[in-house]
Amino acid sequence: MNFSLYIAKRYLFSKSSNNTINIITIIATIGVIVGTMALFVVLSGFSGLRSFSLSYVNLFDPEIQITASKGKSFHVNDDFLNLLKNNPDIAEFTKVIEERAFFEYNKKTEIAYIKAIDTNYLYVNKMDTTIVMGGWVDTDPFPVAVIGAQIANKLSVGVYSFLEPLKIYVPKPQKGYSTSLKKAFSEVHVQPSGIFQLTSDIDSKYVFIPLHLGQKLLNFKENEITAVEVKLTEGTSPKNAANNLKEVLGDSYTVKTRTELNAALHKMLNTENLMSYLIFTLVVIISLFNVIGAIIMMIIDKKSNIKTLHNIGCTLDQIKKIFVLQGFLLSAFGLFVGLLIGIILVGLQLQFHLFKITASLAYPVELNMSNIIIVTATILTLGYLAAKIASSKISDSLVR
Repeated sequence: MNFSLYIAKRYLFSKSSNNTINIITIIATIGVIVGTMALFVVLSGFSGLRSFSLSYVNLFDPEIQITASKGKSFHVNDDFLNLLKNNPDIAEFTKVIEERAFFEYNKKTEIAYIKAIDTNYLYVNKMDTTIVMGGWVDTDPFPVAVIGAQIANKLSVGVYSFLEPLKIYVPKPQKGYSTSLKKAFSEVHVQPSGIFQLTSDIDSKYVFIPLHLGQKLLNFKENEITAVEVKLTEGTSPKNAANNLKEVLGDSYTVKTRTELNAALHKMLNTENLMSYLIFTLVVIISLFNVIGAIIMMIIDKKSNIKTLHNIGCTLDQIKKIFVLQGFLLSAFGLFVGLLIGIILVGLQLQFHLFKITASLAYPVELNMSNIIIVTATILTLGYLAAKIASSKISDSLVR
C-alpha cells in the first residue's frame, strides 16, 4: 500500500488525544454529508421539474416541424409526400394549418388561433389525452371543434350545445378597405365537441378544427397547408433527422426540432438548473471550510509525528500528500454517505409521494446517473482542493 495513503487512513480513522479535534472532524464530515445530500436532492428536484414541464409541451409540439422558409403556407405534392413516406427516420407525419382567427359565441368574442388538423394528427401528437370534456375533432355528421379550456371559459362554451354554433372569422386577403363585413371576412360555423386542458399558454391560444375546414376558411387549395408535423421512429436522433430532412428538402423549407420550437423554455429551464447547482455548490464550498479547519488542526496536533516522519526520510511533499489524502478521504466518505441518503430520499419520494404540490400532484423528482456523476465530481474536486489548501500550511519550519 502507498505509504502516504496508509498514514492518511490511520490519521482519519483513529481518534486524536485531543477531543476538540475529534469534534471538529465529525462536524466537517457531517457538513460534507449534508452538503452532498442537499446538492443531489436539489438537482434531482430540478430534473423532475424539467421533465414534468416538458412532458406537457411534448404532447402538443411534434418531434420535428416542417414549415415554408418564405410565406405562411406551401403546397404538398406527391413527390414531397413520398420523400416523407420513404424516409426511414419518420414513423408518422400529419398536415396542419395554423392561423390567427376571431371567434364569436353567443355574443362573446375572443381572438385566438385555429389549428386545422387531418385524421393522422393523433398518431403524431397525443392531444386527445388532454380532453377534459367531450370528444376529439371529427367531421361526421357535422364539423366540430375542440377548444382550449381558457378560451371556452371566456366564451362560456359548452360541448354539444346545438342551440348556438361557434363562429370563426378570418380576414380575406384584399387590397384597400372593405365596407362590407361579409366581404372582409371568411366565416365558418362549427359545433364545440370537446374542451382540452394542457398549459395556460396553449389553453388560451388554440382551437382545433378539421383540416378541410381550415382550408375553406383561409381559401387554401386542397394541398395547401402551413406545416407538416413529424413523429420519428423510436431511437432516432431528432437533430440528425432534422439535418437529413434539411438536405433532402432544400432551402425552401425550415425544419425545426422540438427543442428548437421551445428554445426559450429550454433556455429558462437550463438557466434555473445551473443557478440551483451554483447556489448549492456554494453551500458545499462553505461546508468544506470545516474540512480545511479540521486538516489544519490535525497538522498542529500531529506536529511531533510530522517531525518524526521527516527524520526517518519522508520528504516535505510526501508529508503534504498524507494530509491531502486525509482531506480527500474525509470528503469521499462524506460524499458516499450523503449520496446514499439523497438517493434514499429521492427513491422514497418517487415511491410514496411524501411531498406534494397539490393534494393529487406529488412534487416531481428524477433519479438519474447524470446527477450522481455531477455531485460526485463536484464534491471530490472541491474536497481535494480544500485538502490541498490545508496541507499548504506544512512548511520547512514545521519539520525542524
